[in-house]
Amino acid sequence: MKETLQFTPVRMAEQFMESYRNHELYPTWHYENGCLLKALEELYIHTGEQKYFDYIRELMDNFIQEDGSIRLYAVEEYNLDQINQGKSLFLLLDKTGEEKYRKAADLLMVQLKGQPRTSEGGFWHKKIYPFQMWLDGLYMATPFLTQYGAFTGEEKWFDKAALQLLLVEKRTRDSRSGLLYHAWDESKEQRWSSGETGCSPHVWSRAMGWYVMAVVDTLDHLPVDHEQRGQIVGIFERVANALVHVQDQQSGLWPHLLDQPGRERNYLEASGTSMFVYALAKGVRKGYLSGKFKAIAEKGYQGLLLHLLQTDREGVLSLTQCNGGAGLGGTPYRDGSYEYYVTESIRINDPKSVAPFILAGVEMELYKPN
Repeated sequence: MKETLQFTPVRMAEQFMESYRNHELYPTWHYENGCLLKALEELYIHTGEQKYFDYIRELMDNFIQEDGSIRLYAVEEYNLDQINQGKSLFLLLDKTGEEKYRKAADLLMVQLKGQPRTSEGGFWHKKIYPFQMWLDGLYMATPFLTQYGAFTGEEKWFDKAALQLLLVEKRTRDSRSGLLYHAWDESKEQRWSSGETGCSPHVWSRAMGWYVMAVVDTLDHLPVDHEQRGQIVGIFERVANALVHVQDQQSGLWPHLLDQPGRERNYLEASGTSMFVYALAKGVRKGYLSGKFKAIAEKGYQGLLLHLLQTDREGVLSLTQCNGGAGLGGTPYRDGSYEYYVTESIRINDPKSVAPFILAGVEMELYKPN
């Protein structure tokens, strides 16, 4: 059954809202919760449906205490992933005025103020990953920084956010393809890092998805007259052009590893494709990207609907070919090899894919083809 642009994001969101209450991550402070809440926030903004706001508040109030402390969160972990769920605090503060949400945002900023950094000021992805910048972390932290800057009027946070986006692009960009490697180790000590560049070996689709979503969401709050805004917009266009060259022409989808198209077991993947559709469509709608990317986003979204979205007899939607996760280092050690990436789990309706799929659907509804 082919889904339509008009109803797919709403149907998927409402189905997932109900089932997610039983998900293992629902009772934890976790970046995947933040992904879902971002999708619901966009639905709330563009539909005005109170149920989306109520769900966001319900989930967040499981953690935010009256004094602004956050249950199950520890500043001292210095883990950028733990910032992502905090993005919803600004919507809650705006709509309710409750002081606990401001205090919780201040608490997350305590972490970012003390986040360990590379010699150039780039945030370590986590304290346990010294001197490493991962593309994932840009989505987790930079939009929050600019939201906080806009809320407080403290312009220094705009500068910090811009620095992160520019620095990681400079350090991870492959000069031939224009694609960005998953991570960079300044120390070059990790087995996965190149002795020459410090970069990891492959271009993981979702990592680049995190980056382009970070860019497009950060630009929402970065002042128009910020001196590095034009550079960030220019980099966005350059990265978008690189993505066009690795889009599967037959299906419109993007492969799990962007630098290995057509290689055996390198499947066409849902989360990266959804993230690219969202970022490209939103980038065109808001004037950050050239209009030519509208057709690229449309092709990608139709690919998701035709090839990866399934509907059973009861009308239940299943988004297939969702990569379960990928990282570098740690225990057991993840070496960043091709074999490592293609043997990670493949799931159905994984939150890291469903959330950007909803975002992509909202954007395609906002910017329908002429």
